Amino acid sequence: MTTMDIIKITLNLVVVYLIGGLLLAGVYAKTSPIMYKNAIIEKDRALKKMLPEADKVEKLGDWKIHEKAAEYFAAKKGEETIGYIIQSFGKGYSSYINVLIAVDKDFKVLKIDILSHAETPGLGDEIETPEFKGQFVGKSVDQIKLVKTETKDNIQAVTGVTISSRAVTDDAVKNGLAFLIKTIKGGA
Repeated sequence: MTTMDIIKITLNLVVVYLIGGLLLAGVYAKTSPIMYKNAIIEKDRALKKMLPEADKVEKLGDWKIHEKAAEYFAAKKGEETIGYIIQSFGKGYSSYINVLIAVDKDFKVLKIDILSHAETPGLGDEIETPEFKGQFVGKSVDQIKLVKTETKDNIQAVTGVTISSRAVTDDAVKNGLAFLIKTIKGGA
């Protein structure tokens, strides 16, 4: 192989990579605004699902947990605030677990929803089951405590999924509620 052959191969590769890069940039430029709009629509849908009786959900502010940006909202029916929704994150076994928590005016949990995670399929994703999420309903921040035994007062860990269960319970939900209570009641 001569020097000229090496130069030809190198130039061919450079041209192929440049064309590929330009194509990828064009696709990204075309799809990025669409993905952004879809993300906003999906977020609005998720918020409405948390408190369906609310006429509107207004953003109250931003906060950070685990260096992740999160938001909190007031759910209103007419001019009356009927509850609050807070986004929170918990550090799971293999990912950060993105959680939405809806509470009433007394800060008792109405519903939680797992928006995203990358926990182990078939194991860590047990945190998405209605049985696990349903345990939070009606609980105050003081009752949000993970235990490994059967309980009606606290949250029972999913067997074999203690790290993911703890990430949702003690990390995301409890910390999110504590922040929300401090911010709303404390006027911060």
